[in-house]
Amino acid sequence: MKRIIGLLIFTLCLNSCDDGDLIQEDISFDTVGVQQCASNSLLYKVKDSEALIFNSTGINFPTETTTQTLNVSESNRLIYRFYNNKVTSATICDAIPPAIPVVTDQWSATGGKIIINTTAVKTVKDTDNSSKITGYNHNITFKNITFNKSDGKTQVYETFTFGDLVVSATALPLAFTKVLKQCPSTKQVYDKNSSEALILDIDPLLIVNTATPLNAPRTGLISDIKNKLTYRLFSGLLTDDYFCNSVYPATPAIIEEWIAVPGVANTTGIIEVTTTVFGNGFKHTIVIKKGKLKKGNSDFLLGDNYIYGELLTTN
Repeated sequence: MKRIIGLLIFTLCLNSCDDGDLIQEDISFDTVGVQQCASNSLLYKVKDSEALIFNSTGINFPTETTTQTLNVSESNRLIYRFYNNKVTSATICDAIPPAIPVVTDQWSATGGKIIINTTAVKTVKDTDNSSKITGYNHNITFKNITFNKSDGKTQVYETFTFGDLVVSATALPLAFTKVLKQCPSTKQVYDKNSSEALILDIDPLLIVNTATPLNAPRTGLISDIKNKLTYRLFSGLLTDDYFCNSVYPATPAIIEEWIAVPGVANTTGIIEVTTTVFGNGFKHTIVIKKGKLKKGNSDFLLGDNYIYGELLTTN
């Protein structure tokens, strides 16, 4: 009996040794955040004496909601390193890395695809439900990627999640005067400051020199043609000369343009105009309810009741 038990134990040990080569050494950085070097295109995650480094030289991280699919290459390369001591940002980012820690082993990724899903990061103002885009989150995932190890073996991942890179963005100023002007021929209404404009191709039937009844404003819906609302941010000084032309001038150049999403009756994108007698003329207060502005696949909300401004007219 002792001999049989001994043989069983020997067999189990032998099988364990044979299976050792089949054990996969998982790369685990799931709880570690992505960091970015300030002076180069390296993205990295560090954990004690290990580092996962992504050279993203060939990647443009966009400022809009989109999806990119790229090939793993020399300019878009992922490596997994082992060091003989604790890793810091200086270990990864410095042009001349510190002498310690020293790299003791490295796996290099070859082949495969890089999937980058970019979405806007927004802050919402609770008092009026308006939102601002304050950054963009770039979720980076590798598909069908192979790591070549230093011992000649390989390790393959069908899906390998690198993580999220969050890049801050300057929110649009929207610093308007609320004092509206109107073009004499097109009846287009606009508000401007030195670098941005909010232009409304308003339905002329909403601006009438007659006072509206109490709590009964004239209403319309934002659309792509009638009541089209456009936001523009410019690179140079913006003056009134830009407006009321048959063709917009080329300067100042437009940096960003956002178009309002068409409204839905009694729900979103509603324009309300309240007209009151003002001196020898009239004052038209324009409010945009639940307006949403969009550029590409990104959007933000003006809020529940955005006061576009006041327009003065005379008979």
